[in-house]
Amino acid sequence: MRPLSSGKLWKVIGISAILSTLLLVAGFGFAVKDMLYPKGESFAGRANEPALPAGGKLSEGKGIAITAIGDSLTKGTGDASGEGYVKQLVALLKQKYPDTSVRLNNNLAVNGLKTNRLAQLLETDKGYSFALKQANVIVFTIGGNDLFQIASGTSRGKTVGELNLDKLKAELPQGLNRLARIVKRLHAINPNAQVVYVGLYNPFYDIPEYRIGSLQIQQWNDRAYALLHQYPNMTMVPTFDLFENAIGRYLSSDHFHPNHDGYAQIAARISQSME
Repeated sequence: MRPLSSGKLWKVIGISAILSTLLLVAGFGFAVKDMLYPKGESFAGRANEPALPAGGKLSEGKGIAITAIGDSLTKGTGDASGEGYVKQLVALLKQKYPDTSVRLNNNLAVNGLKTNRLAQLLETDKGYSFALKQANVIVFTIGGNDLFQIASGTSRGKTVGELNLDKLKAELPQGLNRLARIVKRLHAINPNAQVVYVGLYNPFYDIPEYRIGSLQIQQWNDRAYALLHQYPNMTMVPTFDLFENAIGRYLSSDHFHPNHDGYAQIAARISQSME
C-alpha cells in the first residue's frame, strides 16, 4: 500500500476536520432546539401509589421512592443508553441499601424547561404536586436553559452566537428569583422528602474565551446553595469540578449534555449525599 502524497494527506485531514465540526454543530443545534422549543406533558398521577411514611433516614428501611423533575439533564439527554443520572442513581441506591425497596415513581423532566415554567407547573399542576407527594426523595435540575439562553441571546428570539457574558451577569438575579420560588414551592408540597438539587457546570470551559463564564455559573451555584440551606431536608451536589477538567470524557457529542459516564458521576455524587 503506497503512502498518501502530502497534498492528499492534507486533503484527508481537512475533510476529517470539517466532518468533526459539522457533527459538533449539529449536536449543539439539537441542544438549542430543546431549549427554544421544550416539549412535554403534565403528569396525570397514579391514584394507586401509596404515600410513603414521612421523615427519617433512608437507611431505616421505609422504602425509597424517587420523583425526578426539571430539564434535559434530569431527562438524561445525551446518554445513548437512556439511563441518565436518574436510573443510575436508582441502581446505586439499590446497592447502597440492599434491604430497602428502591423505586423510581416518576421522571417528569422536560427538555428545554426553564425556571419560570417549572415554577408555574409546581404552583398550578395538580399532577406534579401529586407525584411529588408520593416521593420521599426528589431530585431535580433547572437553570441551565435560563443561563445559556440569556448568554447567547436566544431568549429574545436571536440566533445562537457568541456567549454574551455581560448579559448573563446582568440577568442572573432574575433566574435566581425564580429558583427561589421553585425551592419554596417544593417545600410547601412535600416538606419531608429529601430534596437534591444538581448544581450547574460550564460546558464551554474548554473554549478559552468562554471559560470566564464559570464565574457567573458559580454565583448561581452559591446562591442556589444558600436558598436550599434554609431547609434541613434539602441539599445541592456540585458538578462544575467534574466537567471543567474532563469535558472530553464526560460530555456527549453535543458539547452541552453529559454522556453516560458524565451522568454516572452525577449519580454517584447524589448517592453519596444521601443517608
